[in-house]
Amino acid sequence: MIGARERLVIAPHLRRRTIVAAIQAARTRLVLSIFRCDDPRVAGALAAAARRGVHVRILMTAHARAAGRDLDALHAWLGRHGVEVRRHGGGMKYHAKYLVADEQLAVVTTFNCTARCFTRTCDFTLVSRDAAVVSGLSELFAADWALRPACFTIAQQERLIVGPTHGPRERFAALVREAARRVRLLDAKLSDPEIVALLDERQRSGIRVETARRRDVRPLRRHGKLLIVDDTVAVLGSLALSARALDERRELAIVIREPRLVAELDAFWRTHVLPDRHVAPAAATAEPLELAS
Repeated sequence: MIGARERLVIAPHLRRRTIVAAIQAARTRLVLSIFRCDDPRVAGALAAAARRGVHVRILMTAHARAAGRDLDALHAWLGRHGVEVRRHGGGMKYHAKYLVADEQLAVVTTFNCTARCFTRTCDFTLVSRDAAVVSGLSELFAADWALRPACFTIAQQERLIVGPTHGPRERFAALVREAARRVRLLDAKLSDPEIVALLDERQRSGIRVETARRRDVRPLRRHGKLLIVDDTVAVLGSLALSARALDERRELAIVIREPRLVAELDAFWRTHVLPDRHVAPAAATAEPLELAS
């Protein structure tokens, strides 16, 4: 049962702990995709893994707005501590956020390993031991490390949405078309004309469409991307539904169909999200976001 092998992490105070624990769990091999990282505990855990003999490989974006010097410094520091680092050379921004430990454990997240994301943003993480997820992410990393096309099995394709080379727009559109009653979408950068037109079409056909792109998820700032369709499927990841993200960047999202996990994400939406489109906003909660997941 996939659900028994997967769990969600939503609360900010659990994010750093989740990443560090996954790094510490590695015994032989650890691969990570990093967009931004300024957290000393995460960097220290990576260096400690290399010291105990783990083969640590990190793919970093070649460039990030206003963070070039920080990326250069992190690259140099990790290299001095035995970590093999490569800046992605595929000519696109490398924005995917995931890790795989010992080809047994995978973490797919929407946050960067930064002080801001560890304390002040609305983000989502899936920790998985599902073989399709783990092997699919291992293949994605190996392909991007070697600058070759990734080749996924059907099972891997069902779980992973990889942009821009594996049809992310079509994958999201197909999921939205599955809706029989409701679509909920948290994405501050929602702007792709085809996706927006599809949401309008679905609304006109009687589907309840709720989007949250203008309002913060108080007390947190919007950052992570989340799609929930009815009570049957959810998608989380780095992939924003904008033309640039869909067409020009390495992005990653993961499809979740386990009812328990979909219900957990839907409960988060109902409790914490104020939609800004198509439905009357619910009353804002005064409670700080301290979820148990």
